[in-house]
Amino acid sequence: MQNFLWLTKILRYTARTSLVIVSIFWFVFALLSGAERYGGGLRGLVRSSPNALPWLLLLGVVYITFRWELMGGLLITILGFLTTTYFNTLESLPLFLTLSLPLMVMGGCLGTVII
Repeated sequence: MQNFLWLTKILRYTARTSLVIVSIFWFVFALLSGAERYGGGLRGLVRSSPNALPWLLLLGVVYITFRWELMGGLLITILGFLTTTYFNTLESLPLFLTLSLPLMVMGGCLGTVII
């Protein structure tokens, strides 16, 4: 029983930490990727900010995950599956492996951790 609790704690903290890192990475990437097209600088960041709104939603779900793990894990898993249709990641294996699969795995880790 002690080993199970230890494994549960490791899965919980690994999934939470990974979710924070992944969601901040994609948020910053989406924010900065279109800024150069609009002239760069602060004005470019402001005009490119709508590109980062979906990733702001992910950060909100990560916050929910810290409050309610089971519900957050389910939402993260659903978001992982939704990214396969929204971003069409099934057409590109590298995109699927870097965008959709990590969300599915981390959401599954949090969804199965009940204790």
